[in-house]
Amino acid sequence: MPVIECANSDAINPPAGHYSHICSAGGFVMISGQLPINAEGRALADRPFDEQVHQVLTNLGHCLARAGVDKHHLVQVRVYVTDIDQWPAFNRLYAQWLGDHRPARAVAGVAQLHFGCAVEVEAMALAAGIDDNKTGLNQ
Repeated sequence: MPVIECANSDAINPPAGHYSHICSAGGFVMISGQLPINAEGRALADRPFDEQVHQVLTNLGHCLARAGVDKHHLVQVRVYVTDIDQWPAFNRLYAQWLGDHRPARAVAGVAQLHFGCAVEVEAMALAAGIDDNKTGLNQ
């Protein structure tokens, strides 16, 4: 049977459904979709888009930290927005948060997100201790 470890970050609100914030397997860390929900469990759907993005990236950072990695371990990021016209604003804030690191990414415009939120982000990162230079991509 494969080894799959799942956990939740104590720094963000516990999952409300049947899932974990973080699962790791096969050298990768998968982060469940993060909505703009603060540590007290309040969805920030009524807040400006930039504030929602900031909360989502904060939540993502807490999940990465719980997994023992940081944003520089991100391999792929999936972004869901309810208004594709907000994409430039998201991209600007995301680029500021990540700096020079540029993981693979997808964006999807969706009709709606849970709690009426405007943005959700899920991600995959390389687990700590894995040699990520064996693919030849950095050669």
